[in-house]
Amino acid sequence: MIDPALHLTPELLLKAYAAGIFPMSENRNDPEIFWVDPRRRGVLPLNGFHISRSLARRMRQAAYSVTMDADFAGVLNACADREETWINAEIHRLYMELHHMGTAHSLEIWQDGALAGGVYGVALGGAFFGESMFSRRTDASKLALAHLTDHLRRCGFSLFDTQFITPHLASLGAVEISRSDYHARLREALDLPASITAQPLCASPHSVLQRNTQTS
Repeated sequence: MIDPALHLTPELLLKAYAAGIFPMSENRNDPEIFWVDPRRRGVLPLNGFHISRSLARRMRQAAYSVTMDADFAGVLNACADREETWINAEIHRLYMELHHMGTAHSLEIWQDGALAGGVYGVALGGAFFGESMFSRRTDASKLALAHLTDHLRRCGFSLFDTQFITPHLASLGAVEISRSDYHARLREALDLPASITAQPLCASPHSVLQRNTQTS
């Protein structure tokens, strides 16, 4: 376990992820950060993402565009811009530093020229640690996860960690696994020679939908 008295740096944060723990704060105004290693961990199977009929219809309409790392700060700020958030100033600073280091990434959904939704997290080996997501338009966060799951699978990732499971994530195929199972999967994923830049992001909703149908 990492000593909480140590000064928290981006490098220390990466070591924490590799050890299976992640940071949180009670709220945006609380300067303290604590480590979390849940007994039950949420994961989103990369070959088991569930696209509902309504989401598939929205993807076929293709009335949106998708980018990666085009507005990391915008996604991070939007995730923190809610009544209750665990993203305090220190966590915000750390993830901005991780992004500049090339380790934290965001996927953005755009509609009518505006940021409509997105998700961000940290990539290590073949593991992606999803941190938070947001939606300003109907299904925007679901679209972000659909495209991100497709991208991670194409780039050779094996683990998409969602930390906790929610009804929203469960509807998309997320499941809970035990702590020991998670740590075993994490060790295997960290050894993979995967890279989130191994493949260009596929911006075609039709292609993502077709591949998901073939793998699910």
